[in-house]
Amino acid sequence: MAENGNFTRAAEKLHVTQPALSQQIINLEKELGHKLLHRLGRQVVLTEPGRFFLERARRIILEADNATKEIRDHPGLDGRITVGAIPSVAPYILPPLIEQARIEYPNLEIYAREDFREELVKGVIDGSLDVAVVSTPVRSTALSIEPFIREPLMLVVGLDHPFANRTDIKATDLADETFVMLGSASALSEQVRRFCGNHHVEPRIGYRCAQLATVKSLVAMGAGISILPRVAQSSKDSDSLVYLHLSDSKPERELVIIRHLQSYQSRGVAQFLRMLKEGIMAHAST
Repeated sequence: MAENGNFTRAAEKLHVTQPALSQQIINLEKELGHKLLHRLGRQVVLTEPGRFFLERARRIILEADNATKEIRDHPGLDGRITVGAIPSVAPYILPPLIEQARIEYPNLEIYAREDFREELVKGVIDGSLDVAVVSTPVRSTALSIEPFIREPLMLVVGLDHPFANRTDIKATDLADETFVMLGSASALSEQVRRFCGNHHVEPRIGYRCAQLATVKSLVAMGAGISILPRVAQSSKDSDSLVYLHLSDSKPERELVIIRHLQSYQSRGVAQFLRMLKEGIMAHAST
């Protein structure tokens, strides 16, 4: 309810009827002797007692979840973790890590989730994710935020683009170009817009895509240019794409690893983080 702000949406998420959920809330309020929700037409907002109760309830749920994870972490039992990464990272790090885990840790089950930063942060806070890799900024007192890597953002063009054979390309040279970008909710798109704004360039966005593979395909066919993180560069791209550094600036992004401060770090999470850090170091050295 606190997350949805609406009885109908909350009931749908919980797979109960809206009247049944309303009655449960009323019964809880009677038991506590305090109103937990302000009912504002179709919207609901937490009261002060409601915020207090929610904080304690989440803490109890987290402790119960930690107990479950500790039991699952017993040496004689299989491990299971759920990890997340933003769309501009997930395709490049999660599949190889899952494949590596199958070989090195056959008892470790890794469930993966690719989503936008805001949703991954929520997932780590509510306990549905054990760990996630996201880009900055991340602001939450509930999270452990561990610096992971800084990587350059690179200009990407097709082989036939006029920029392909140039060595001196400035940020202002991008003003008249058509950009191919991820959706507006993407942290990468936000970073590209901020970079362009810092150089007084308004990016002319011709295409919005849900996946980096689509971005790269459109750039390869000459539909426009893009700015992508180095992790997106593949050896297969040399047949259709050129990755370039801008001569007057060095845009970059910072990736961080987030976990809940109060969450139990299982053996499986530790194993995943080891593979993740070793893998990114190997990628950076190539």
